[in-house]
Amino acid sequence: MPYDIWNRRYTGSKYKLSDWIIGLINENCEGTTFCDLFAGTGIISAKMLSQISELYINDFLFSNEIIYKAFFEDKEFSNKKLQTYKARYLSIDASKLKDNYVSNNFGDKFFSKNDAKVIGYIREDIEENSSDLNNKEKSILIASLLYSMDKAANTVGHYDAYIKGHTIEDSFIFDLINPYDSKGKSIHISRRDANELVKELSYDIVYIDPPYNSRQYSRFYHVLENITQWKKPILFGEALKPQPENMSEYCRSSATVVFKDLINNLKCNYIVVSYNNTYKSKSSSSKNKITLEDIESILKEKGKLLKFEKPYQAFNAGKTNFDNHKELIYIVKVGNKHVNSYNYTI
Repeated sequence: MPYDIWNRRYTGSKYKLSDWIIGLINENCEGTTFCDLFAGTGIISAKMLSQISELYINDFLFSNEIIYKAFFEDKEFSNKKLQTYKARYLSIDASKLKDNYVSNNFGDKFFSKNDAKVIGYIREDIEENSSDLNNKEKSILIASLLYSMDKAANTVGHYDAYIKGHTIEDSFIFDLINPYDSKGKSIHISRRDANELVKELSYDIVYIDPPYNSRQYSRFYHVLENITQWKKPILFGEALKPQPENMSEYCRSSATVVFKDLINNLKCNYIVVSYNNTYKSKSSSSKNKITLEDIESILKEKGKLLKFEKPYQAFNAGKTNFDNHKELIYIVKVGNKHVNSYNYTI
């Protein structure tokens, strides 16, 4: 079956909460221009697509950017051509392949040796056939490879480490993603610093779900970033990571200052913020860099604040236990400050 946008493992994914979040947006916000500033899996944008005329979708990961282009861009592509590539990739005999960058680095670690050979071969083949592919087709093939890799990865859901002490079975099967029909929509895809992006544009509704703890997503998903960019960097350490790049200030001690700057510079009618209470976690890497009190204080300065909360066990790829875990949604009606705030618990 073709992959939909939520068919991947991703820390902080809002897939299971998406219907609740979209319902809150529909009940409390109005407008046709929607901005997903820290889009992650892209699930919120996907669910809003049918209800809006203009979408801004942004994230700082290279792998997420290529996935958005594959799913959302309103560009022509040949499904017949893509099916031809799929059939060829499904017929690959790993035993006849030479070792490559992926198998040399990630074989018998993040993937079986054979699967790593196939992944490396496919990624190189996509690059070598760039002249046969338009940008949309190339994005679809790379995104499809990332989704197919995720199903075969020997991990707990991210690439900060691989699972040791067992034989890794061959399980990689290439399949295509299922792009959305974005005709008639104005789609803007970017890989920008969110704090800089919001200074340039205005929107009706802005959805904000930044990383809140010290775990850098560019390091968590370094294998996907590596395959996407295909620069074949030298790798270091047991987890085979490249030199650090694309590091977020939201994962550092400056997070509260950066968040306040973001909110102050937003030009929109409604702000929707996702937040969870992992700042009470026993794990230092899971503790939120911005407290609940700071979030509320900053948002109240922008307008009328509504708060919604729901018990929820988030996707947790590690061993951290979160007691009384809740997901919170804040909705701000910008500019209307002299109204009491309200709290809703589900």
